[in-house]
Amino acid sequence: MSLSDRQARILEFIDAYVQEHNYPPTIREIGKAVGISSTSVVKYNLERLQEKKKLERSKEVSRGLRLVKPAPGNGDAGGAGMRLVRVPKLGLISAGQPIAAAGQQDNPYADDTLTLTADLVPDRANLYALRVQGDSMIDALVHDGDWVIIEHRETAERGDMIVAWIEDKEETTLKYYHPEGATVRLQPANPAYQPIYVPAAQLQVQGKVLAIVRQLA
Repeated sequence: MSLSDRQARILEFIDAYVQEHNYPPTIREIGKAVGISSTSVVKYNLERLQEKKKLERSKEVSRGLRLVKPAPGNGDAGGAGMRLVRVPKLGLISAGQPIAAAGQQDNPYADDTLTLTADLVPDRANLYALRVQGDSMIDALVHDGDWVIIEHRETAERGDMIVAWIEDKEETTLKYYHPEGATVRLQPANPAYQPIYVPAAQLQVQGKVLAIVRQLA
């Protein structure tokens, strides 16, 4: 289950604090450590972490927090199920009309990352995240504003959801990949949109979608 950057920082701080002090921090200590001035915002994120089964919390006790870690034999050995994977946010991807590629657009998320648990995505150096604009892939459960986690690669299998680079237009789009001889059909997942046909020589695969993340916090 995905975590926001803020939630990941909260977990990391609680873990480090408990290791140093042998008891958990207070709400105010957590807020100060992760740069949240409002205790209600800290409490909100603790509730989300509790729902995601990352911690247990007793509201009646000032320091009533306990991290939930997998039991031995469940998931990766040594508690690796709690390992966090930080995926760089490289910009936007269109699920509609093609737009400029990541790297050719102003990136509002420069130096930011999307923090996920290792059970959601592999811990690899060639992953990146793009924020979706548009609804052409909505029937594939990819909504406007979602993040897609991309594995950088230059090849794809028929039916893969890919980041497609259209060379002659210098644009990218998020679509299903369907090679058809000398042409590639970039297929949307929304009947309101028409397929895009691109000469195979003019199309580059820039990555394959591994996961879709919808941040609620």
